[in-house]
Amino acid sequence: MAEPHPYLSQEAYLEQERKAPFKSEYYRGETFAMSGARRNHVVLMRQLSTLLDNALEDRDCVVLPTDMRVHVPETTLYTYPDIAVVCGEERYLDDEFDTLLNPVVLVEVLSESTEAYDRGKKFELYRPIASLREYVLVAQDRKRVEAFRLNERGHWELFEAAGDGAVIELASLDVRVGLDDLYRQVRLGDAQTGS
Repeated sequence: MAEPHPYLSQEAYLEQERKAPFKSEYYRGETFAMSGARRNHVVLMRQLSTLLDNALEDRDCVVLPTDMRVHVPETTLYTYPDIAVVCGEERYLDDEFDTLLNPVVLVEVLSESTEAYDRGKKFELYRPIASLREYVLVAQDRKRVEAFRLNERGHWELFEAAGDGAVIELASLDVRVGLDDLYRQVRLGDAQTGS
């Protein structure tokens, strides 16, 4: 994340964000400009979006890639997950239909600059979303996917898949994703795993 900007109300943020030529996250009165993504990051987002789209094509679920803003009213967070999946009725903040309130699955592709935030504070800020059932972290430097799944007792459990031939199950969607398919065009030898 870049340097924070001066305090801004949520209403002022939305007005500014909807006109801005770049994306910014918002949390407790501060905005944070988002940096662009590198090749592996973009390939993984595109590939996972495609795999999920194909698996969910006959269901009442929509896969929304990185341009869909998500808002968590309980924490004031406005952010752009790499992928959001919503099933059933989609709920938005207002009639602009650009700020989703009820994702079932959120996906973040990890990078050196965002991994600690994605694993820690961001996951903490996402947890109050009542509809959220899985939070998925995708490594871009090796074949590894972690799915944090909300269990029936209200606790988050970690499920992971790693290496050739591995498969990760996204139970809330009843979808299995093969890592060989997901990482097919990813250059795992690249040292360029930043955003």
